[in-house]
Amino acid sequence: MTDFSVPKVAKPEHILVVDDTVDNLLLVQTLLEEEGYEVAIAENGYSALEQIIKLPPDLILLDVMMPEMNGYQVTQHIRRNSQLPFIPVLLISGYDSTSVVQGLDAGADDFIRKPVEIDELLARVRSLLRLKHTVDERDKIALQREDFVSRLTHDLRTPLIAADRILNLMIQGIFCEISPMMRTSLLTLIQSNLNLLNLVNMLLDIYRYEAGAKSLSFQPIDLGKLLSAVVQELEPLATAKNLSILLDLGGRDRELTQVMKSVMGDRLELHRLFTNLVGNAIKFTENGFIQISVKLLDFPTPLCATIPGLNAVTIEVADTGSGISAEEQMSLFERFRPGKHKGSGTGLGLHLCRQIVEAHQGTIEVQSQIDHGSVFTVFLPVKFLKKDQE
Repeated sequence: MTDFSVPKVAKPEHILVVDDTVDNLLLVQTLLEEEGYEVAIAENGYSALEQIIKLPPDLILLDVMMPEMNGYQVTQHIRRNSQLPFIPVLLISGYDSTSVVQGLDAGADDFIRKPVEIDELLARVRSLLRLKHTVDERDKIALQREDFVSRLTHDLRTPLIAADRILNLMIQGIFCEISPMMRTSLLTLIQSNLNLLNLVNMLLDIYRYEAGAKSLSFQPIDLGKLLSAVVQELEPLATAKNLSILLDLGGRDRELTQVMKSVMGDRLELHRLFTNLVGNAIKFTENGFIQISVKLLDFPTPLCATIPGLNAVTIEVADTGSGISAEEQMSLFERFRPGKHKGSGTGLGLHLCRQIVEAHQGTIEVQSQIDHGSVFTVFLPVKFLKKDQE
């Protein structure tokens, strides 16, 4: 059968040319249109920004010297707008190498000097459009991959939850009498199914955090009570390995005690954070102890300096385990980067920890040496009570 359908014609690339000199605008517009590009023009930075927001172009040719808003400032406005897709910016200037540095620092992708050679201009335009297509394709693939994994993990939860319920009914003898051998097998199945369900839930939470779709409930929490609860829950695991868990909440430090009662956060997510950190410390420690220490910083962190009225409380989780190599530390908080230790898991737990901490406007870092243990430090911003009380 003959196919009479009309083949799709590729849409011409859309280029915005910005220059306060009309003659330059018309010259470049004519040149680019002859090459098959769709060209829009703007005579100043403000007009350019309006057009970019309404219809983002595939490439911007931007003159540096313009009144009111120069090319560097226009570029900075574009790069600060997170709602815009990636748009290559080619700056055009008659200045020296200093302006090249300033333009690249502002966020431009390439630079060309006046007087412009036609062949050079067209070559740079083609090069930047290839860059645009490459970045767009990469972002498209990344979005498709994340959407696939998110949908897959979401669809996996339903049968796993159903299997968990059926297995628990079976072990209770609801359907038939259970022999000791069957009970042992069912317990293994239940644990395996639970491990898989926990992994799926963790994947879903990671993608919710990364997509900005994770909903948190912020309220004042008592950090001391939360850490005490984590220790109480995990102490049997430590005792089984002859390990001690030491909790230092600052003793008689009244100021720290007050601060720990006023930390703003999502209790469930912070509980998950510290359960993961302390659980890892127990898992990778064979002899010695795990110590959890809480301190109030007496100097502002860079984060607190950007948010007036905030200070930080630090929570350290230290262990006497095997330690982490400097190479592993560099990618420790990235997803799917498990350590080389024989007991290492999927590489998702610490990545989720970082997502939780950053959602609380905090930071997390690690210091470790092989055979000398590890210290994970969480910085959480809190209102500085002294300032509040004055």
